[in-house]
Amino acid sequence: MSKTNPGRFFEDYHIGQVIRHAVPRTVAEGERALYHALYPARHALYSSDEFAAASGLEGSPMDDLIAFHIVFGKTVPDISLNAIANLGYAEGRWLKPVWPGDTLRSESEVIGLRENSNGKSGVVYVRTRGLNQLDEVVLEYVRWVMVRKRDAAAPAPEPVVPDLAKAVAPADLVVPEGMDFAQYDFDLAGEPHRWGDYQVGEIIDHVDGVTVEEAEHMLATRLWQNTAKVHFDVTAREDGKRLIYGGHVISMARALSFNGLANAQMIVALNGGAHANPCFAGDTIRAWSEVLDKADTHAPGIGAIRLRLVAHKGPAGDQVLKTGDGKYPPQVLLDLDYWALMPK
Repeated sequence: MSKTNPGRFFEDYHIGQVIRHAVPRTVAEGERALYHALYPARHALYSSDEFAAASGLEGSPMDDLIAFHIVFGKTVPDISLNAIANLGYAEGRWLKPVWPGDTLRSESEVIGLRENSNGKSGVVYVRTRGLNQLDEVVLEYVRWVMVRKRDAAAPAPEPVVPDLAKAVAPADLVVPEGMDFAQYDFDLAGEPHRWGDYQVGEIIDHVDGVTVEEAEHMLATRLWQNTAKVHFDVTAREDGKRLIYGGHVISMARALSFNGLANAQMIVALNGGAHANPCFAGDTIRAWSEVLDKADTHAPGIGAIRLRLVAHKGPAGDQVLKTGDGKYPPQVLLDLDYWALMPK
């Protein structure tokens, strides 16, 4: 009997299956420092205890995407070790801040299965929850992954594709308890632009670019304990390249968005997302954002802004999202739709 884990294949999943993922992770301050070394992250709420305390919190929480990467990384050995590609996200919500000293674990439920027409792979839909040491859900989201079949001759399951919301409703956004932007310090935050200064349909070019290196993306992926073969093993892909972890692109684009969206302090929902094309070492990531919607919240001085964040490896100023046939051009890496909290 083999003692090693070959990972699950498409035929190993069934609707309603609940998987408790291994190895809980206690988060320390070093996680924040390394995250800020990997990405040009500068949002004040996640950089300063004093700024966070002035905003009604007990201190500076961990970056919202740190929580996402940790929860996601736990799922990889069970969900995407044999993945061909991570295809998309929906119905994501950050429900509680993650603090230094919290211990996070993950569990996923299989909510959809669909074999591909080639008979060699299929798409697995899972709803994942991240829980802290008090069994409180801090984060939840749906993602779907293309996974290889172990045996192409294995019978296909009855297809089940979940009906997912196109966006998280503003009423379902969770503002952390006590959070208050009524006395927000725009000078310390880095930009003067308030919630009311942004208009639906507005495009913000984030100007800067960062060239991705092989070593840094593997360091980041190891940090999140993501074991997907395609990120480390050059023999795992026919082109002999290591695929940059999609979360690395998300964090890089979010950090680049500081220039123009410094006051979009906290991500609270993930409406949808697509890793449109692969990213490899040597690619230069640039980003732009589009304002999709705005909503009030019940919290003092806080509004919600819905943003499309696009990462691409095209030239500066390139803002082409899709071609005339509705497909992403090869330079588009990421199309991410999220809600963030911003001072009014």
